[in-house]
This record gives sequence, C-alpha cells and structure tokens, in this order.
Amino acid sequence: MGDPGIFSSIFAPIEYVMTAVLAALYSVTQTLGVPSYGLAIILLTILIKILVYPLTKKQLQSMKAMQRIQPQMKKLQEKYKDNPRLMQQKLMELYQKEGANPMSGCLPMLIQMPILMGMYYTLFSFDYGGAPPSFAWLPSLSEPDPTYALPFLSAATTFLQQKMMTTSDQNQQMKIMMVIMPIFIGWISLQFPAGLVLYWVTMNVVQIVQQWWTNRQGDSDKEAA
Repeated sequence: MGDPGIFSSIFAPIEYVMTAVLAALYSVTQTLGVPSYGLAIILLTILIKILVYPLTKKQLQSMKAMQRIQPQMKKLQEKYKDNPRLMQQKLMELYQKEGANPMSGCLPMLIQMPILMGMYYTLFSFDYGGAPPSFAWLPSLSEPDPTYALPFLSAATTFLQQKMMTTSDQNQQMKIMMVIMPIFIGWISLQFPAGLVLYWVTMNVVQIVQQWWTNRQGDSDKEAA
C-alpha cells in the first residue's frame, strides 16, 4: 500500500481520537486477559454504533414508514402525474402524516463516512507498539486478508443489510444496486487493511441486529394497537 496522501490531514482529528480510543480499548482487552487489537476494533465499532443509535433508530423507523406508504405514494403519483407541483405537495403531506422522510438515510451516512475514513487512516499508520497485529485467522490487521474470508463477509453482510431494508415492490434500478453494491464492497475489501474490513463487517452485523430489533418493535406496536 502507498502513502495515504494529503487527505489524511483532513481526517487527522478523527484519526487522533480513534487512535486514542483504540489504544484504550486494547488496554481493556489486556485487563480482561485477552489482549487483541482485533477485539478492540470490534468493541470500538460497537461503541460507535451505540453512540449513533438514536440517529440510526430514527432512520430505520422512517425507512420502515416509507416502505409502508409505498402504495399510497404510487396512487398520488398516478393521480397527480400531470401536476408535479401539487403531487410534491401531496407527497410531503403524506410524509408528515406518516412520519416518513425520504432523506432519512443521509444523515447517519454523512456521520459514518468521516468515521470510516478516520478508521482507514488510523489503521493505515497505526503503531501496534510491538503487540501482534494478528487476529483469529488474520496474520495482520494492517494488511489485506490473504484468505479472502473478510471481503466475502463484507459483501455478504452488506447484501443482507440492504435486503432487510428493501420491499417486494422495489424498482428494478434499486434491485440491481442491491447486487452491485455488495460486489463492489467485496472487491474494494480485497485491497483494504483487514482491520478496516473487520470494522465494516462488524458495523454491518450490528446494523442488521438493530434493523431486526426495530422491525420487531414495530410489529409489537402493531399487535398492541
């Protein structure tokens, strides 16, 4: 891998925080008698997901609402297809009434992208201080996984996460993206440090659990009603 370049300076503050937290979590694993930077990365990922969970929960609930009102949206689009301005007004009224937001997925993504880049640069230049950077089957967290297991898991968990958020009436373009995106993620994971891919896989797994829990709560609320 080459020099990370000038972009590393942009994410330097996040990298500084990540490095400090990662070192602290490694100390925790030492205290527990299982010193492992791989475990520290997993703990860091879970911590980040917990911190952004309020935003994630709102995102998931709004996306669930968007899925629920798809039939109503289609009726409005058909009814007001000759009057785009009125159609947008009616759609906005529907969104407000049902607590849906078509832009709900943007904020968590915008927050997590700098974190992901900060994690990349952290692991690119991280000083393991003589500690073995291996984890499970991985010989080094700072190098790509030579077994391709993590890239496969990154693609598989990305696909599963996307599938949990799709509906049966999803348009063809979104269905194609649901296949292309996991393949792309798996491909770039072949080149990334294993520690970064471990972060991505863990993030996906936690997201899947959060999605399942949100769906379960929604189903429980419907039964109670």
